[in-house]
Amino acid sequence: MDLTQVWISAEDPISRAGVISQLRVRPELRLLEPAEKDSADVAVLVTSSLDERTLRRLRSIQRKGVTRSVLVINQIDDGELVTAIEAGVVGVVHREDASVDRLVEVIRIAAAGQGTVPPDLLGRLMSQVGQLQRQVLEPRGLTFNGLAAREIEVLRLIAEGYDTTEVAKALSYSERTVKNVLHDVTSRLQLRNRSHAVAYALREGLI
Repeated sequence: MDLTQVWISAEDPISRAGVISQLRVRPELRLLEPAEKDSADVAVLVTSSLDERTLRRLRSIQRKGVTRSVLVINQIDDGELVTAIEAGVVGVVHREDASVDRLVEVIRIAAAGQGTVPPDLLGRLMSQVGQLQRQVLEPRGLTFNGLAAREIEVLRLIAEGYDTTEVAKALSYSERTVKNVLHDVTSRLQLRNRSHAVAYALREGLI
């Protein structure tokens, strides 16, 4: 079994020592010293609320781009949940629910690149996502993947081997419009060319 490398951070030494003492005996985890935190697979931050200090730590972890964050927290509202997710949090555990087994489960899920949110928070988050889609994205012709519907249509046809003229005919666009769509996508997503754009769309499951 591959050990999950875990770094524990808490707003006070007693909380940190308590979590460490509970997790140290778990054979699937290896707890890291503070000096080793950059090699962690998962960082567990224990806090009572999403204060500025915790946010700074989360963003610092996010900038490194390797370690995933799990937040063990007393209370968090809808806006704070979105902020935490934007700061790279992939797992949230209510402090009152943070049994050893539950915490290990969330850590392992995070290490596998997946996310975990308590049911009460998930329901509210989904409601916010739906509202964002209806009120902000749909009026602008956008989807959550950052591509407009016509951009996805153009990339799908390019992936099927159509050239610019054939794409324009199939979608009743001008050739200039097709070229502009491809230019917008490659520029916005910092892709090299149309082949790179198609490869990106396929990899992300967009087409």
